[in-house]
Amino acid sequence: MSTNVFVPRPAPEVFDFLADARNLALWSSGVASVDPEGVVPGVDAVYRYRYPGRHRPHVLVCSRFEPCRRIAFRGQRMWSPLGTQVPMYGFDLFPHADGTLVRLSVTSRLTAALLLLGPLVSMAWRRDLPADGIKFCELLGGVRPPAPVSQPSPAPHPAQPSPAATPMRTAPVPHGFDYAH
Repeated sequence: MSTNVFVPRPAPEVFDFLADARNLALWSSGVASVDPEGVVPGVDAVYRYRYPGRHRPHVLVCSRFEPCRRIAFRGQRMWSPLGTQVPMYGFDLFPHADGTLVRLSVTSRLTAALLLLGPLVSMAWRRDLPADGIKFCELLGGVRPPAPVSQPSPAPHPAQPSPAATPMRTAPVPHGFDYAH
């Protein structure tokens, strides 16, 4: 599963935030917590984290590290009576003049009887990943997209521009972002 979000920050800032896996616990529903010890970001950097619903910590390894372009983390294989699961979190960055487009991706490799639950796992990520993307975007100073309107809107007055023609306003980007989380 993947979703795209736009962050009004330069790609190096967004990449630095994503490269510190401790920040995943701030916005990703697939990461309950990450041990606070500092780890030097890079390929094969190892973090101890807790997957939601698991009591013991697991290992999260940086498997891809291409500054300002791509970063990925692979979770440790988790066993259950039905089989194993290996979560993968990937982030592709696309610099833009006004900020960075980020593709957030999650892949779960399932084995044994867990394969039968693949559609449920997929459905859960289809539900959670867009919400995670909004939380990520808001955390980095982005603007939450407007909620869909459930009732038809009245036609705009001819003297007023239509909502589609009105420029979107964005929140100011705070100065000095704290990456120490």
